[in-house]
Amino acid sequence: MKQERIDASQLELNEKVVSIKRVTKVVKGGRNFKFTALVVVGDGNGHVGAGLGKATEIPEAIRKGKEDAAKNLISVALDEKESITHDQIGTFGSASVLLKTAPEGTGVIAGGPARAVIEMAGIKNIRTKSMGSRNKQNVVLATINGLKQVKSPDEVVRLRGKSLEEIIG
Repeated sequence: MKQERIDASQLELNEKVVSIKRVTKVVKGGRNFKFTALVVVGDGNGHVGAGLGKATEIPEAIRKGKEDAAKNLISVALDEKESITHDQIGTFGSASVLLKTAPEGTGVIAGGPARAVIEMAGIKNIRTKSMGSRNKQNVVLATINGLKQVKSPDEVVRLRGKSLEEIIG
């Protein structure tokens, strides 16, 4: 299935910085410091993306991360309870994130990196469990991978060639 590009210029994107790391390179004249910023952006209405920015100054790294995240936006299928339509496991590297649907009023039950992605996507009721690696970058990308795989009932109907009543029951 081909993922269509989402035009970030038409969306009102909010940003959340998940982590900032200082990287040191030792050279002949001393040490060079650079910063890496992991940024998640979303419109709170089913669109979310993550990006990595690297620069010698923190604000510049965050700006680059936001630009990178805006290039990698995905669409998330939400149901009427502002949750995902079905359970899904997203993986990236050795990090896995279990995404479970939740009834109205549950709220967001998620750890730090996964919570940032879920909130930026606009999901209000969900339960998650981060398994495997605790690396923030891999957990964010695993969460996005899981959200990308979630299908709406209309998509499932189209793929299977059945009616909505046959699938929902």
